[in-house]
Amino acid sequence: MAVRNQKILWSFMFMLAGAVGPGAVGQSVNYPPPVCAVKGSTVTLPCTFTPLQIDVDGRRVPLKIIKVRWCQKHPVCQGSTPSVYDSDSTSNDPRYKYLGDKKGNCTLQITDVRGEDDETFRFRVEADDNRGHWTERSGVKVSVTDGTTMEITSSSGDGQVRTGESITLFCSARCTFHQLKVTWFRDDHALSESGPALQLSSLTAKDSGNYTCGLQTSTETRSGPYSLRVEAGEEVLKRQVHLNNKVTVSCLTETLSPSDDMLLRVVLFSLHTVLFVTVASIIIRRTCLKD
Repeated sequence: MAVRNQKILWSFMFMLAGAVGPGAVGQSVNYPPPVCAVKGSTVTLPCTFTPLQIDVDGRRVPLKIIKVRWCQKHPVCQGSTPSVYDSDSTSNDPRYKYLGDKKGNCTLQITDVRGEDDETFRFRVEADDNRGHWTERSGVKVSVTDGTTMEITSSSGDGQVRTGESITLFCSARCTFHQLKVTWFRDDHALSESGPALQLSSLTAKDSGNYTCGLQTSTETRSGPYSLRVEAGEEVLKRQVHLNNKVTVSCLTETLSPSDDMLLRVVLFSLHTVLFVTVASIIIRRTCLKD
């Protein structure tokens, strides 16, 4: 009886491990490094796998994968173990989207990340041959943070830019994030952009202000203000000086009364006459001295 039970146990372990028979090449799964995600964000777990290959007439042929699964909290992800995604199921949680296939891509996407996603996720394949059933137990660890310390950095550093230039503001959390959906504000007015990077091009003075950002799913994650100041460029300054000079002359002309204007004309004519007579006298004197 003990021998029989031992055989059953070894057969069960053989099935769980997806043992490889003679002439077969072992399968593998490549998980990403540990991932940190912000609550309410979307995180993508890039993943690839290689199905078991067997020899058929001297050729290596991969077994046909008929089922793929992703699980939490279980090292094997087999049988009745709860899964977050099962290719055979019609009632998968829509928060977990399988972006892969049954040939080599096992990428999983988690939307609206929650505290319950702070777990190790493992991938399992099942083939049309029991030798191809296998779970890579190492898995990928997902750590979840509430993102209460959102902050803004920029491509310019000090926030001082000139008219016509461009700048990109980045909204980030305490850990690496993917496809973070945020709300941007300028002087407490919401902007239409929703991505973690806010690109501002062809800047004008209207773009100046205090920028903040926060997760769309929480109003309590607003970052501290980032002060952006757009200074006038060199060409703008030249135009302003030219315009100011024109305004000054115009203002001076407009402030003169008709009588003052006539007096100014007489004075200018007199000065012009005196200058002409002076120059003529100098020329005549030099001519006489030469003679």
